[in-house]
Amino acid sequence: MSFVQFLISGISLGSVYALIALGYTMVYGIAKMLNFAHGDVIMVGGFTTYTICSTMGLHPVIGVLMAVAVCTLLGVIIERIAYKPLRKASSPLAVLITAIGVSYLLQNLALLIFGADSKAFTSVISLEDVALAGGQLIITGETIVTIVCCIVIMIGLTLFINKTKAGQAMLAVSEDKGAAQLMGINVNATIALTFAIGSALAAIAGILLCSTYPSLTPYTGSMPGIKAFVAAVFGGIGSIPGALIGGILLGVIEILSKAYISSQLSDAIVFAVLIIVLLVKPTGLLGKNIQEKV
Repeated sequence: MSFVQFLISGISLGSVYALIALGYTMVYGIAKMLNFAHGDVIMVGGFTTYTICSTMGLHPVIGVLMAVAVCTLLGVIIERIAYKPLRKASSPLAVLITAIGVSYLLQNLALLIFGADSKAFTSVISLEDVALAGGQLIITGETIVTIVCCIVIMIGLTLFINKTKAGQAMLAVSEDKGAAQLMGINVNATIALTFAIGSALAAIAGILLCSTYPSLTPYTGSMPGIKAFVAAVFGGIGSIPGALIGGILLGVIEILSKAYISSQLSDAIVFAVLIIVLLVKPTGLLGKNIQEKV
């Protein structure tokens, strides 16, 4: 039963990575930008919920809603101030350096406000654990909610993109910004909406992550953000199903590596698997080669 227990834990962790990876894959697929400050939006979501629930003593539902609202607004502000002026920059390094700068800015603001000490995050999930196989297999409430949230969000996001005008606008902008603008699509609003959705999902992922691993620091989002980016590349960056598959596979590999090989080497194993996959299939598992006509 221990293997099944580790497998379920890996799927739970991978579901969090998948939610974060969605932000990377959507922004890259539509705006062709890599938002490396995305991981720190997770941290902002966690601290918002911590402030609302632990410091102010309000209901967890209010904390979750406030975290989603704050991170959504933050995502739009970051896009408008930091990335929009660089959208036509001649060098992609300008966007990358700006993203790193925004990341350090958010981390240092959190250090000034909350300090460097780890905060004990109280789980917002009240669902009781489920015992199976005569108590040999325990599935925590956090694990159940995390996996269910990931499935529901993936289905909802897929329906949103394929069935709504805003979703169709995103697809059009991802194909050709110039042509989409000629067809009457507001490219700026569409890209801002993409950042808003990605940041809202990062807030949810941050809350689920901190509920499962109840520790919160200004650097909480750094490593999960990097691993989620790895998951997005693993699955094929720009592909929503790829983000789901890449995130879950990454979570399972990490947990099984910690359990059966070495907890110190688990991160190295994760990145080694990524290198092997990219050597075999450079576009990722579900990525496609795009040929540009000249």
